[in-house]
Amino acid sequence: MYAVIKTGGKQYRVTEGEVLNVEKLNGEVGSQVELAEVLAVGEGEGIRIGTPLVSGASVVAEIVEHGKDKKVIIFKKKRRKGYTKKQGHRQLFTSLRIKEIKA
Repeated sequence: MYAVIKTGGKQYRVTEGEVLNVEKLNGEVGSQVELAEVLAVGEGEGIRIGTPLVSGASVVAEIVEHGKDKKVIIFKKKRRKGYTKKQGHRQLFTSLRIKEIKA
């Protein structure tokens, strides 16, 4: 069984036992998080698609760790004008282990 969840402005297809990185969530390492924004849940012919959310469905996950992603370099330049600008950014993330899909 799989579910499509929405968190941090993005959508993820998850199954039980899977570990995925999402935008930073509040909570301590080892604590449980319930993700209520479930867009679809099921498998094969028995899939339920929400309009926009599936009522009564949720996904329970455990926070594994918090961290920072790899650095992304932003470089801007306008030729013949002497303008260059270089910035770096490291996005914060939370690793989640999917424990249970409630349908």
